[in-house]
Amino acid sequence: MRISIRFKDDVAIMSLTGKFLAGGDGPFLRQKVKDLTDAGTRKLILDFSGVPYIDSTGLGFLVGSRKAAEEASASLVLASLSTHVKRILDGLRLTPFFIIAEDEGDAMARLNERADAAGNPKPAPKKRSRKPPQPDPEDSQV
Repeated sequence: MRISIRFKDDVAIMSLTGKFLAGGDGPFLRQKVKDLTDAGTRKLILDFSGVPYIDSTGLGFLVGSRKAAEEASASLVLASLSTHVKRILDGLRLTPFFIIAEDEGDAMARLNERADAAGNPKPAPKKRSRKPPQPDPEDSQV
């Protein structure tokens, strides 16, 4: 499997190409996620459009990559899953543990929604004073 990384704004997009199998691919992916989060990246997309197949070992490393992102308070979104990869995630009941997007644009929107929800809380309403306004002493007449 090949992994290429590019940035769009503050989002790291990791494009995966090839079969995600047992071997060096999983640890390499997990290490790349860790390297990116250690460098301050808090939004990651794993683009699976070039991954036709994943085996159980690959799934284990995918879960490890998600955990590495979570430990760094980063958001990780899986995008463009093939039917096979989606079926495997569903079959092993792993789908709820991931944010899954239809494509890169959908993934960007989901990351931005999460960032808005986490980083931009709605301001609390201003409290109104219950004291009546005090007269200005210079305005009083004698």
